[in-house]
Amino acid sequence: MTIEVGIIGATGYTGSELTRILTQHNQIDLSMITSRSFAGKKISDVHPYLEGICDQKLSNPSIDDIKKLDVVFLALPHGVSMKFVKKIGLNGPRIIDLSGDFRLKNKNTYEQWYEMNHEFPAALDSAVYGLPELFRKDIADAQLVANPGCYPTSTILALAPALNQDFLDVSSISVDSKSGVTGAGAKPSETTHFPRANEDFRAYKVGKHRHTPEIEEILTENSGKEINVLFTPHLVPLNRGILTTVYAKSKNKINKEELLDAYNSFYETEPFVRVRKNPPNVQSVRGSNYCDVFPVKIDRTNQIVLLSAIDNLVKGAAGQAVQNMNIMLDFNEKQGISHIPLSP
Repeated sequence: MTIEVGIIGATGYTGSELTRILTQHNQIDLSMITSRSFAGKKISDVHPYLEGICDQKLSNPSIDDIKKLDVVFLALPHGVSMKFVKKIGLNGPRIIDLSGDFRLKNKNTYEQWYEMNHEFPAALDSAVYGLPELFRKDIADAQLVANPGCYPTSTILALAPALNQDFLDVSSISVDSKSGVTGAGAKPSETTHFPRANEDFRAYKVGKHRHTPEIEEILTENSGKEINVLFTPHLVPLNRGILTTVYAKSKNKINKEELLDAYNSFYETEPFVRVRKNPPNVQSVRGSNYCDVFPVKIDRTNQIVLLSAIDNLVKGAAGQAVQNMNIMLDFNEKQGISHIPLSP
């Protein structure tokens, strides 16, 4: 049986990354890639790196055509995805949404942080948060998967084992994340314009980044404790990659070896999380679906420092979306996303 798959919004960074990955997936037929702006052109005309690999034409299909697919990836902006999900409905193709429109369960929280009305709140309760390491069983049966944000992926995977073991004073969690400019999307802005971003390093949206409630909600749900975090994102002059550093007071008298053992145990069977013995770096995960984590206890200050590194376009977006599809369709979870990281 052929699985018909479509990417709605295939020409942005996330959409083209999905195209790159799904072209290598041998259990699906990538039968639809869409773009309103470039309809009629080949995707390889828009993204020359796909020349001879995927020369498929971009289309601007009707909703009825989209409904004929088995799986739909929505690589659309926040606020646009919810309209598509509402039109497609929850009784047709299985949907993996890469926007933030269905990551939060509370309509009011969404509207507060995203500063727009939610047009399909009825789907919020049924949407499954697509972080396989924590919600694999729910993802398998989901009709609508909310693919996690890039910052939340790196933060949650860094924190989950320590919270699971009750190692942390949860009132003291501070998250410092640094991302490459592709995290801001393909549309240029004053901040991401090359002369502005190159040789610069800046914090932004301090205390008000919309990934904050996503991080807090998922960690609270998973740990059973009320979690609040101080989250500060930074922009660094890289194309790809996120390095997250989490600081928290240690609640227990554990040593470095016990902390590392807890992380190895928690992620022992996870195909895409690597527990490192030294601090990770973004180049070691570039182009791959891996998340590298490293926990360390600082005895002098009785603090725990947790580090993680991901490629924001792969494990932070398109790769994780394909990982979710594999789980939903009962494929080998690594199918199509077992790329070895690029080096250098």
